[in-house]
Amino acid sequence: METIRFWLNDEYVETDESPGRLVLDFVRRERLTGTKEGCKEGDCGACTILIGHLEGGRVRYEPVTSCLVPLGEMHGKHVVTIEGLNFPKRLSLVQEAMVYRGGTQCGYCTPGFIVSMTWFLMAEDDEPTLDGFKRSISGNLCRCTGYNSINRAGEDIVRAMRDDGPYGSVWEADDRIAALVGEQLLPAYFAEMPDRLAALTQPAPNGADADFFVAGGTDLYVQRGEEIPHARISILNHHPQMRGIREEDGNLHLGALTTFTEFAEDPLVRALIPRMDDFVWLIASLHIRNRATLGGNIVNASPIGDMTALLLALGSTLVLEKDGARREVALKDFFLGYKTLDKQPGELVTEIVFPNGDPQTHVNFEKVSKRKALDIATVCSGARLEVKDGKIVSAYISMGGVAPIPLLLRRTAGFLAGRTIAPETVYAALTVAQSEVSPISDVRGSADYKRLLVNQLIIAHFKELFGDEVSFEQVHRQVHG
Repeated sequence: METIRFWLNDEYVETDESPGRLVLDFVRRERLTGTKEGCKEGDCGACTILIGHLEGGRVRYEPVTSCLVPLGEMHGKHVVTIEGLNFPKRLSLVQEAMVYRGGTQCGYCTPGFIVSMTWFLMAEDDEPTLDGFKRSISGNLCRCTGYNSINRAGEDIVRAMRDDGPYGSVWEADDRIAALVGEQLLPAYFAEMPDRLAALTQPAPNGADADFFVAGGTDLYVQRGEEIPHARISILNHHPQMRGIREEDGNLHLGALTTFTEFAEDPLVRALIPRMDDFVWLIASLHIRNRATLGGNIVNASPIGDMTALLLALGSTLVLEKDGARREVALKDFFLGYKTLDKQPGELVTEIVFPNGDPQTHVNFEKVSKRKALDIATVCSGARLEVKDGKIVSAYISMGGVAPIPLLLRRTAGFLAGRTIAPETVYAALTVAQSEVSPISDVRGSADYKRLLVNQLIIAHFKELFGDEVSFEQVHRQVHG
């Protein structure tokens, strides 16, 4: 077993412990008990830490839930717990704001909030805003305060960081971390981390014969977390060739280890999907999006996988590899049945490819769930429509939550091709769509409700993309004669 080497706050760590052990369990055993164990499913954020990795000579930090992160992945990185953000004899700006505004009651969730709020100071936003602050804590739950006091603390922090505030210069600095250290908003050791991480060797790919292949781990650890620390695992994030997004021959090529966050922030993706920033906030939480991978979401094969639904609608093809052999399979043909895939044992999804767009390409994503964010969909749907001179050249519409597999509505797409965008076209397409879905009743909604949502989401796609030609009212007039 290869020794795992990383920095934990201001301390250098070498350990031969199982790479499958959770970072949460490791840091708590090291008596860094400010990191709390809550749900151990990534929902509550009580165990939030920062993970920093070297990128372009600087360290980039991300907030993640340590209850879903394998220790082996920390090789060559900087792990920051709440203890690593403390100053010896005073409170930090974030801690002081929480105390002053009464942002803590029982206190169990507070360390996770402080870590996420401190990351807000590091984030590369154009300017500090309250909305940005709220997004930074979107993966943290508090059941005591009602959030108003926490938001007031956020308002204090934002005011302090704006141009006319005492720390306004920080947000304008070229090197944010160095500026935060200079203003004593971060402990001084953060300034030394680029050199410290550069001195560590990067991990080599491992474990071709592993029992578990771990990417983001956001579902795998929830389902099999008791087994993984005692098994042979392969840390897929040690395979840099499975990361990154590029354009080639009119297609976008996405490494299977691309995280939800990386996908949503990529300029090529945003050019194709201008509203991607809005869509991504309907999916999981910031902390989970920083870990969850596109390939993992696909291979997990959940019938309601959000990103899988979007990638289906984009007309994606998968690249699979094993022992040097490489093959391709269309994503729409990858799902053979419930949790059954066209994938051999040991075969890895290494890349996702779909056609790039042009001004005639229109993409939308819709999701209905009990909570707006950090929730499983009742029904989700993606759409990609190529339109020229008011006519649909080609259509891809996916539905999640209405069949045993993530479903591409093939007959509906065939019906739409060649037709004019109009309320009567959409209305007629609803009947075809209903013939393709087979929802069941469960805790997220009845079968009848899900069928209703299929209609509503298809209408929503056309309304969002072609609001001048189609509205809900116009289609419903068709429904009711």
